[in-house]
This record gives sequence, C-alpha cells and structure tokens, in this order.
Amino acid sequence: MVKKRDFIKLVLIGSLVSIMACKNEKSDVSASTVPKTTPSISVEAIIVKFAPLSSAIEVPGSLLPYEETDIRSEISGRIVKLNVQEGKTVAKGLLLIKLFDEDLQAQLRKLQVQLQIAEKTAERQKKLLEIGGISQQEYDLSELQINNLKADIELVKVNITRTEIRSPFNGRIGLKNISMGAYISPANSITTISQVNKLKLQFTVPEKYGSVIHKGQEVQFSLDGSPKTYRATVIATESSIEENTRSMDVRSEVNAIDNFLVPGSFAKVKMILGRQENALMIPTQSVVPQGRKKQAIIYKSGKAIFADITTGVRDSANIQVLSGINNNDTVITTGLLFLRPGADVTLSKVQ
Repeated sequence: MVKKRDFIKLVLIGSLVSIMACKNEKSDVSASTVPKTTPSISVEAIIVKFAPLSSAIEVPGSLLPYEETDIRSEISGRIVKLNVQEGKTVAKGLLLIKLFDEDLQAQLRKLQVQLQIAEKTAERQKKLLEIGGISQQEYDLSELQINNLKADIELVKVNITRTEIRSPFNGRIGLKNISMGAYISPANSITTISQVNKLKLQFTVPEKYGSVIHKGQEVQFSLDGSPKTYRATVIATESSIEENTRSMDVRSEVNAIDNFLVPGSFAKVKMILGRQENALMIPTQSVVPQGRKKQAIIYKSGKAIFADITTGVRDSANIQVLSGINNNDTVITTGLLFLRPGADVTLSKVQ
C-alpha cells in the first residue's frame, strides 16, 4: 500500500510539472509573437512654399579718392617759389612749385638772338641767290641753321616748363614734405593731391560671383557713425581672379557727397546679385550635413524621409534649396539628431 501511494504521488508531481512547463512555454510563445512598438517622436516642421528671393552678398570695402597722385619734379633743382598750402583745394593748372631756371632763361635769350641774326642772313642770301651771287647750296645751309635754332629754342622752352610743377586736376593738397629753398630731385615726393569731390568705392567679391557683376550695376553701402545708406555704381572689375584669396576686385563710383564720406573709410557693401520669383527656402538648421552631401528630412504619412538636397544662396536664417525638395513639402526643423530614416514622427507644430 505504501509503494502504491508513493507511485501515485510521483505521478501527480510529474503531471503538475508538465502542466507548469506547458504554461510557461505558451506564455513565452505569446510574448515572442507580440510586436514591440517604438514611441513616435514629436517634432516641429515647416511647409515649404515658393517665394521671391533677392540674392545679395555683404562684403567689406574702402572709400578711395577718385584720383590721387604724388607730386614730384621731373628734373632736379632748387625751389624758388612754393605755393603748396596743406589741406587747401586747388584748381587744375595752378602753379605749385617753381624751380630755379635763370640758366635756361639765359640760354633761351641767346638762342633767340642767334635766330634773329640767322634770319637776316638768310634774307640777304635769298636776294643774292636771285641775282646769281651765291649758290643754292649756300642758301639752303642758311635755312638749315634757322631751323636748327628754332628746334633748340623749343627744347629750352620745354626744359623751362619742366621747372614749373602745376596741379594735374582739381583736388585737395595733402601734407608737404619739402620747404622753400630746398634742392629736390625726381626721387623726392613733394606732396599728394586727391580729388575728393568725387569718390570711388573698392571691394572684393568671392570668385563664384565674378560672372554676375557688370558695369553699371548698383551697390549700397553704409559707414560707421553715419545713419545713411549710400549708393554707388560699378565702373570696372579686375581682369583676373586673385590667386591667393580666390576673389576679384571691384571698383564703383559713389553717387553722393557727404561729410561722412572720407577717403580711407571702412564701408559695409551690400550688392543685389539677382531676383528669383519662385525660390524654395528652408531654415538653415534643418539642413543635415552628410559628408560632402546635404540632406533634409521630409515628413510624409507620419514617417521621416531623408532627401539629398542641393543648396544655393543663404541669408541670416534661411538657405535656398535648388533640388531635392518640392513646393508644399513638409520639412522637419527640430529633433533632427534623434531621427532615423523611416522613423515615426508626430508634428507638434507646423509653420
């Protein structure tokens, strides 16, 4: 009887273990078949629309005199007259400096006397030639001497002119570097003269914008300390790109006269390069760099779709998209670091 009871107990225990094992196996199977759900990420987005875009760049520039030159002498000599008043505005052709020229004046008078004698001699020989008193060759030599003397006189007059240094254009005299009675040579800089009633604006633009800048194009600029915005017109561009900076110099003519417009002043230049009526702009922070490529994340049917894009010009907050995004696309602007291709997203705010 005891053995029979023990056998029944063992059978019951085995049955109970089997039942428990089956329950655990069923629970494991049911747990494995239930799909795991990933929580949706809440993001903000913007609906991209066509809008007009003015393409502009801002670069530093400098104001320059319209004309500026060093005043130097062509010859060496001693100053006998000095009419250089620092800071004074002078007219074109005004005598600024006179060098000693008494030796040249004496040489001129001597040649003029010789010319008078030669002309009288030629008149007598012409009468003698008419009656056969001299040969044609003798008369021709007299005429030759007259022409030589006239050429010498012109040369001396040119040298006398070179002793006079005059203003090359209307402008303002700078600081003088010489004094009355000084002996100067062509190596000495006497002063500078600048045409300040008209100014130039010079600036540089990156290489990629060189092809869109043309003569007659208008630019705007501002100066520190001045509340005004000034305008200038492009008059010329450099013929080549600067190799080290990969930029091109541009010069323009300032269309204003103002006390703030002083040569050498720093200017902030703004140039409008063109206007597009149908441009797509997205916030700069919504661009995801991927090596040499750029991507934007588009919201479609609750999913995050990564799209390769090509960008254009940018401003302080937005960047132009040339390809990869279409009008009315919804571009995600926040939570970009947490998104993966195909991730579930929920829009919390749409602009």
